[in-house]
Amino acid sequence: MRLFAAVEIPAAERERLAALVGGLKGLPLRPTPEEQWHITVGFYGEVPEGVVADLTERLRRAAARTAPFRIRLSRAGTFPKNPTKARVLWVGLDGDTAELSRLAERCVAAGRRCGIDMQDRQFSPHVTIGRSRNAAADLNRAVASLWDYDSQPWQVTTVRLIRSTLGATVRHDTLTDLALER
Repeated sequence: MRLFAAVEIPAAERERLAALVGGLKGLPLRPTPEEQWHITVGFYGEVPEGVVADLTERLRRAAARTAPFRIRLSRAGTFPKNPTKARVLWVGLDGDTAELSRLAERCVAAGRRCGIDMQDRQFSPHVTIGRSRNAAADLNRAVASLWDYDSQPWQVTTVRLIRSTLGATVRHDTLTDLALER
């Protein structure tokens, strides 16, 4: 099964952001459905059924070593960084991003300890809002309209292990919530 660990965004903040993103009509973007907005802290890809229990336990330990922290959605950007040649539009994060990064490091380490081949990438905390429909697109207008965006801060108290089912409609199903405890 295809798995990832994520921090969820409160419904009220998703709704506020969705109202702004809804105003970006006419852009060459395939929007990410609002109910799928999250902050990925560990992507595991296809995980054999027999590894899921071990991964869950290791993630539980990682969460237990992490103190709850406060973050908020803030600003916008693109991947790649040049908004005139963008493929992904994202909203960034502000607040205790150092603790969020430590949580991500622990979630990646949990995957490695289970024998999952984890990608070596620097953690870049963001929420993917949309992807270009075909080739790279000019998303300057989108970045400019979301540049001053700041959500209300919220307290992160859990990390979720989520199964992603690909297809005509992508589904995300939470397998378990793991409490941050330190």
